[in-house]
Amino acid sequence: MDMGTRRVAVWVVLIVAMLVVPLAGCGIGNSSVARNDGDHANPVRLTLMHNWTGLDAKAIAMRAILDEFRSAHPEIELQDIGLPTDVLRVRLRTLAASDEMPDLFVMWPESMTRDFVKGGLLQPIGGYLDSKPQWRDGFIPHAFDGYTVDGQIYSVPMNLAPTSILYYNQALFDRYLVKVPQTWEELLAAVRIFNEHRVIPIALGNKANWVVQSTIFSTLADRITGSEWFLKAVNQDRAKFTDPQFIQALKLLQDFGKAGAFPTDFQLLDEHQMMQLFIDGKAAMFFNGGWATSYLVQNMPKEALAHTHLAIMPSIPGGRGDPRSVSGVVGTGLGVNKNLEGAGKEAAMELFYALAGPEGQAATLASSTLVSYRMEPDKERAHPLFLELYELMGNVRMSPVYDANLSLPAVESINSGLQEVLLGGNVYKVAQQLQDTQAAAIRR
Repeated sequence: MDMGTRRVAVWVVLIVAMLVVPLAGCGIGNSSVARNDGDHANPVRLTLMHNWTGLDAKAIAMRAILDEFRSAHPEIELQDIGLPTDVLRVRLRTLAASDEMPDLFVMWPESMTRDFVKGGLLQPIGGYLDSKPQWRDGFIPHAFDGYTVDGQIYSVPMNLAPTSILYYNQALFDRYLVKVPQTWEELLAAVRIFNEHRVIPIALGNKANWVVQSTIFSTLADRITGSEWFLKAVNQDRAKFTDPQFIQALKLLQDFGKAGAFPTDFQLLDEHQMMQLFIDGKAAMFFNGGWATSYLVQNMPKEALAHTHLAIMPSIPGGRGDPRSVSGVVGTGLGVNKNLEGAGKEAAMELFYALAGPEGQAATLASSTLVSYRMEPDKERAHPLFLELYELMGNVRMSPVYDANLSLPAVESINSGLQEVLLGGNVYKVAQQLQDTQAAAIRR
């Protein structure tokens, strides 16, 4: 079976697995329509689907808010379904196809929000926002842009998500006299030296195949092409993914892999195994989103954490992009089912506010997670690594991340294509497949 056939087969198996899970057993569907006002004997039923399943401090904080909500509202029967991020994305798309969305669900800005609005799955929240002007006005500029379609606001960001932070072990850099890289040549030199000493230069776990795209390639490609070109290619407006600058980005990633930057079994490791290589001192660096800070602070031994610092991807010679940028989005939000009304909608919006309102934003910030809300961390209590992230993000610009802007079929294409590129695949074929897929999505 060739790589393309294998990729399709795996994807079909995953979709089928999602479809055969009994939806009724999960309490998903338009369960809030025509409900009573709710009391202890006849509670309002509310379903929430989210990705707060891990051991990071953010997930723990969000689950604590859910527990507090249940205690404070015995008249509301809350059923929350937690799924890993990559599974959640697929599951939401599957449920959307059959109009069986939960009452509330974690969703992403830009393309997912636009697709769900186009599919008639969401209801706007502008009126609710306006009823709480102090909350509405507390967000950073442009925070609502990715959740706004045809002038209507459909959610608010619950965090701020740079997707391409370079985490590095200063102790290993000092031991082998390696300079923290600021240029691409310095990064290649670091890769060579760490390999000579049998240290994995950059931990990578791309089993779910979104990691390379989101945490490495979105920024690497932007360094070469610039953000303006990418957004034109997304809209198929005088730019194509077969253009020379995009081919150059694919080749650079492939050459980086050939230089021994990543573990040989990167396609078999998941995101947490990737971070564990770093935690155990087996890898000198890894790229991941700002959310990894919350995980490290919660799970990394103090001695190892003391040697962990942050940087951004080095500059690339001749690139058209801003060398002081990182890919990212304003953060995930909560979608509100279009069919919610009455007591069900009131309960949903109360939970929405508990999770995404000022107190929820404060809990997120306290969990070593950035927010898109005008709020500063407590420098006496916040972990130094998080303060380092906070300061870093105050000095860089955020550039587009591929999976937030491309169509869903194109996201699948680039994710699997980058896996092929790192395994020695044909970069021209990968570029053509992405171009054809995005062009077809735009024409629909």
